Amino acid sequence: QVELVESGGGLVQPGGSLRLSCAASGSIESITAMAWYRQIPGLQRDLVAAITSGGSTHYKDSVKGRFTISRDNANNTVYLQMNSLKPEDTAAYYCKADYRLLYTDVSWGQGTQVTVSS
Repeated sequence: QVELVESGGGLVQPGGSLRLSCAASGSIESITAMAWYRQIPGLQRDLVAAITSGGSTHYKDSVKGRFTISRDNANNTVYLQMNSLKPEDTAAYYCKADYRLLYTDVSWGQGTQVTVSS
């Protein structure tokens, strides 16, 4: 009942910037928090940034000060602004929504690839 579609990934040089977008549809009023994770093939998905319905944010230590998570309620979209990108930021980035209908559940986007290379 909550669907997520990510966009904005691509190839960028070290030190560059990208903005990822995650558009939500369905029962968006049930969403309690949204987050961005990233994953290198063969490894577990790692939390990058999260934002709650109340506006509280959390960041992975290695991206703090470089990445900013924000939301646009009018467009039902959450963003991840990534500045000062490093090669170690290269990964598939996934949007996640926590939501409550009859029970607490999660939805995942399909992922968008970010590659940081010269």
